[in-house]
Amino acid sequence: MTPDQLSGLSDTLFSTSVGLYSLATVAFCAQLAFGRRPARERALVTAGGGAAELPPPSPADPGALPEDPPSVRRWGRVAMLLATVGALTHAGVLVTRGMATDRLPWGNMYEFATAVVLVAVVAFLVLALRSPGLRHLGLFVLAPVVVSMVAIGLFLYVEGGPLVAALRSSWLAVHVSTAILGFGVFFVSGIASVLYLVRSRYEARGGDPSSSRLVARMPSAATLDRVAHRTAVFGFPIWTFAVIAGAIWAESAWGRFWGWDPKETWAFIAWVVYAAYLHARTTAGWRGRPAAWVNVVGLAVMVFNLLYVNMVSTGLHSYGGVN
Repeated sequence: MTPDQLSGLSDTLFSTSVGLYSLATVAFCAQLAFGRRPARERALVTAGGGAAELPPPSPADPGALPEDPPSVRRWGRVAMLLATVGALTHAGVLVTRGMATDRLPWGNMYEFATAVVLVAVVAFLVLALRSPGLRHLGLFVLAPVVVSMVAIGLFLYVEGGPLVAALRSSWLAVHVSTAILGFGVFFVSGIASVLYLVRSRYEARGGDPSSSRLVARMPSAATLDRVAHRTAVFGFPIWTFAVIAGAIWAESAWGRFWGWDPKETWAFIAWVVYAAYLHARTTAGWRGRPAAWVNVVGLAVMVFNLLYVNMVSTGLHSYGGVN
């Protein structure tokens, strides 16, 4: 195939991925909407609610919920299948893009953001396959994924082309690849913390029956906190390495390891926030909701770094031209 044909195929696979993720989101929504309220919460509500603490889920299956009717389980299987096929076509977007341009497919904002979202989807699929109860997070992960993909396609898309001179380095494969991995994992961690804040408030009210059915069908607050923490633990050393690799690349390209360029500064701020979150998770008085808020701030810093710093601020890392 010619480069133009490969580029066209990449664009088609991008649209296909958005469609598959959208269908998966609908299927995950159906799984939550038609499933039963967890039995342990029905018992609590029947007993009058109150401030009683909900029992933790079985350690053998973190986040596991009581068995759903066969029709609901089918919705879950269909959703996972659609999300998996979507991830494969999503990977195809980057593969064909790289083949068309004869380089690594993360040389501009469109490619970088596309790769970050793919990592987030893969991270969720791995979690859901390891612990089936976590499939109930699918709606809350895939919905932001669809929104992100649509925004990437509308506002960040550029035609494939050669790398700009500043990126023609072997460090691209090291620094940018690890930054993509770290950001994608932090994306899932941040969503888990947002859901933890919602779910913990629900549980503190004793499983209020007037609350949203979607909240009732979420994994327990303890499970969401565990997912947020473990994914952050996984992503933190990757992000640390990305920052260090970026400093080494900066010395090679610009003759200094650190210059407080806006991108460098906000990457370091993100590192500090996630270090604070991991410390807070082990500190009395900061466990639970305060630590979760720190993790949410970390995700906000990462998004700010990707969008505002890259596209609006001026500096050696700015990509105001979306390329």
